[in-house]
Amino acid sequence: AGVTKVATLSDGTVYQPVNSFKASQRKLATLQRQLSRKVKFSSNWQKQKRKVQRLHSHIANIRRDYLHKVTSEISKNHAMIVIEDLKVSNMSKSAKGTAEQHGRNVKAKSGLNRSILEQGWYEMRRQLEYKQLWRGGQVLAVPPAYTSQRCACCGHTAKENRLSQSKFRCQACGYTANADVNGARNILAAGHAVLACGGMVQSGRPSETGTRR
Repeated sequence: AGVTKVATLSDGTVYQPVNSFKASQRKLATLQRQLSRKVKFSSNWQKQKRKVQRLHSHIANIRRDYLHKVTSEISKNHAMIVIEDLKVSNMSKSAKGTAEQHGRNVKAKSGLNRSILEQGWYEMRRQLEYKQLWRGGQVLAVPPAYTSQRCACCGHTAKENRLSQSKFRCQACGYTANADVNGARNILAAGHAVLACGGMVQSGRPSETGTRR
């Protein structure tokens, strides 16, 4: 679901990003600016740094608690969870480039990196995997390639199908849907293909879902 949503399920369920710590993030930016103006390693600098560290911990706790709520709900209701095999470390690499080759769109990339890390995609996958293992369910990770361009109805794949960040309309069959829901259905279908090749769900729970992050 890009960085605008935490997760979108194939049944249309949407988990929005945590907004409760936006005020804390603004406060954090203020504290960090204040820190940068103080003499490094001075007593005032040390005091200000502790304030920054405490707020960092507060924001991290809010995010972690929300992810536990989301992953517990998904795990309780689905025996098989199919997710995109996202390489978060690659997606959040610095855009600054090197001395020989400067990066492009550094500000935009920096914002994307921050959003990716704030949503905690890696942590969400980790939580889903251990909770499914504990409940006897299964998590399958499938390649994300073309899941945003492929029609979940007829299979036609084209970049023109993706009208915008949120709108999908198949140029072949006319199927329309929320782009993230369409992507989640493609991810679930890819999971079915994995199972058809010998995978197995170790659970009596019949429900399943594709999850797009």
